[in-house]
Amino acid sequence: MLLEALGSTLLGLVLAGAAIHRLPHRLPARSLVLATGVAGALVGAFVTHSALDAGGVLVTLLGAVVVSAASLSLLLRPAGRLRRRSATA
Repeated sequence: MLLEALGSTLLGLVLAGAAIHRLPHRLPARSLVLATGVAGALVGAFVTHSALDAGGVLVTLLGAVVVSAASLSLLLRPAGRLRRRSATA
């Protein structure tokens, strides 16, 4: 279980680092992105491990990656400006 937690943390950091490198203009502060990546990975590993009852390290790490990516996607801002339409047309 300790190796799963450490592996999940590392994967969360890698995903967050890739997001920061690829989309720096659409993300908030770097520390928030890194913390969200790690927290999402740890939550994903915990949920997967609990649901599958030690179904395997690779499956647990896959669950960590999925939840971490989903958590990071919630931080993304829209690419362009939002266009507001007038209600009186």
